[in-house]
Amino acid sequence: MIVLRAAIAAVGLACLGAMPAAAQGLASIHDQVRVGGKICMADHYHDGNSAGMKTRKEAEAEAIKSWQGFTGWEYGSAWGSFRNAESRSMKCEAGSGSWSCHVQARPCRRR
Repeated sequence: MIVLRAAIAAVGLACLGAMPAAAQGLASIHDQVRVGGKICMADHYHDGNSAGMKTRKEAEAEAIKSWQGFTGWEYGSAWGSFRNAESRSMKCEAGSGSWSCHVQARPCRRR
């Protein structure tokens, strides 16, 4: 599932080309709801991943960085804060001396 989402994201990036200014307008294609002092995607989630990190803390930080990087690129920096996101989840695994994590959340921006 993660590989499929990464492939879909890669195809989307290739179709959009290197046009971050145009990509920032994509937030409007998703339904949005108010959550406290934020505007959030109603039911649209983004993912972030990490692998091969020495510690769980590094893996968590890298997965969040991955989420923020793509989300900020697609919708603009106002949407790219994992701290502002809703419905956040993180799953991490250790294996062969390294850590990997997967995060998922609905993008939000401050009103």
